[in-house]
Order: sequence, then structure tokens, then C-alpha cells
Amino acid sequence: MHCAVFIAVSLDGFIARVDGSVDWLTLVEAPGEDYGYQRFFDATDTLVIGRSTYDLALGFEPWPYRGKRCVVLSHRATPPRYGEEFFDGEVSALAARLESEGAKRVYVDGGAVIRQFLSAGLIGELTLSVIPVLLGEGISLFGSGSGQDLKLELLGSQSFPSGLVQLRYRVPNGERGRAGLS
Repeated sequence: MHCAVFIAVSLDGFIARVDGSVDWLTLVEAPGEDYGYQRFFDATDTLVIGRSTYDLALGFEPWPYRGKRCVVLSHRATPPRYGEEFFDGEVSALAARLESEGAKRVYVDGGAVIRQFLSAGLIGELTLSVIPVLLGEGISLFGSGSGQDLKLELLGSQSFPSGLVQLRYRVPNGERGRAGLS
């Protein structure tokens, strides 16, 4: 099983404003340009997202994860609206369960969830789309971390006319050393 991240981040490392808003993502909207998201999304069969990401996605029409298995990490389960599942436990146990149930490519989204998967050594690849904006404060992608270095291997980088710069990294110890998406 391969777990990967595809996320936008401000130049100063935030994935959302303090109130959870991601309105600043519109700064790089361009007709016909999705920065590779659809290709990435189409290659996944399962999503594991945090509660805040889930609550944000509930406001989108149509449901953005249609056709994918969606697991929401949350301490409070609510009735599913689109067949999503709720999980409250260790991400390593969830990953083992997903793999045993046939998941092949898992999209991990949400700051706290990404940090948990990284800490457990489960992320194989990170795609960061850096938006040319300084928010000054907000919800940090990586938080304060564990205090340990995590060296990444650059797979590629690309700049776009909008100013967005996309960075793709392999996490060498992620997924027990398996290769990432190509």
C-alpha cells in the first residue's frame, strides 16, 4: 500500500487560516489548470482525512470524494452522508486494516492526519503546492514536529505562471521503503 500527500501550503507553511478558511487558494486559480490534482486523485482508491478537512469538504457541491473510499479520523462519529467511515485509533492500525482490505493507493489529507502518518512512517510521497502568499498565522502543515529530522528525497519541482511552485518528495523511510507514485 502506498500513502501519499497532495496539499497546498502558503509560503510560510500554513494550510489554512486560523478559522480554517482556505480562501487564499483562489490566488492561483487558472482556467484549465489543476496542478496535477486530478491525475493524483484518479490514482488513489482510498482517502484518509481529518475531521476539519471532512467538515470543509461537506460544504462542497458535489461531494469531492465521490467514488472513493473515505475514512475520517475523528473522535466523534456522525452519520455518514456519502458512505464515509469514521475511525478513532492509531493510524498504524488503520493502515494495516486498509492494506488487509485491499487498499493500494491512499490519499492522506489534513494537517494532524499527515503528521500522524509521517510520525508512524507511513507516508511514501509528499506533493506540496506552495502558494505565493504569506498568511502570517494559521494552521501549520507540520506543526512543531517531533524534534527529529526527516530527510526527504526530491522527485521533482515545477513552477507555474500563477506563481505556484510544486515540490514532489519521496519519504525514504515511508511505507517500509516502497517506491512512490511516478
